[in-house]
Amino acid sequence: MEVEQITFGDKHHLFGYIGQCQTIPWNGDGRYILGLEIDRIDRMPEPEDFATVILIDTENENEIIKLDKTHGWNPQQGTMFYWNPLKPNTQFFFNDRDVKTGKVFTVLYDIEKNKRVREYKFEDGYVANGGVGANGKEFLAISYGRLARLRLVTGYPKALDWSKDKIAPENDGIFVVDIKTGKKRLLVSYKQMEDEIKKVKPELKHSGLFINHTLWNRQCNRVYFFARAGWNDKGEERINIAFTINIDGSGLKLHKKHIGGHPEWDVEENIVWPRWRQADSL
Repeated sequence: MEVEQITFGDKHHLFGYIGQCQTIPWNGDGRYILGLEIDRIDRMPEPEDFATVILIDTENENEIIKLDKTHGWNPQQGTMFYWNPLKPNTQFFFNDRDVKTGKVFTVLYDIEKNKRVREYKFEDGYVANGGVGANGKEFLAISYGRLARLRLVTGYPKALDWSKDKIAPENDGIFVVDIKTGKKRLLVSYKQMEDEIKKVKPELKHSGLFINHTLWNRQCNRVYFFARAGWNDKGEERINIAFTINIDGSGLKLHKKHIGGHPEWDVEENIVWPRWRQADSL
């Protein structure tokens, strides 16, 4: 295997999750590599700390092309880049936020038009992309303000945490956004998750549930996710429960088997861990 460095200089360059939840840096024809350029990576970003959205042109001596900037990112996940499955050569999604209001949203960018062609903003439930379905019809969305409060490295610090008054709110959880119409709907609430967890852990005590890793299956009819709590180093019991749910909101199922934090669906409808140890047969 041959390894080649493709970016240089005093800036930091990153993509975020690679392969996790079907995220891929390369566009459809393999010419461009998507990434972020940032000034520092030794701390979590403040709201005013933007990241520059870049393309690396592999057919032009790895030239860096600066396209846009985002205030919705972190060093662990980047900005949840996804190439648009319906236009994988020219369009991609990323997250952003309004610095003044703290409201997060998702952007669809077109590199041929060299501009944002759509922003997915809502009048309530300020959520942003957590995973685009392989059929390009919908994306899953979560509150990155809530994540920043309950597990800092996974959220956008000081983003609007609109459901902070409830430890398991009925109006927050995982949302589904229709890419064509821009409409969103609540797929599963934190209250539903808490109710299911209490069936196996009736003594459950926590200061707030949050979501990590919303994973579509390849058929785009089921979602796998983790409901978590106690990751704020306050001495609470750590909750890390795997669930699946059908995309129409039916069939919420708690899974007792859990062996890894970064799993993925395989084509046979199983969940596997990155080292390809089967985690759960679904």
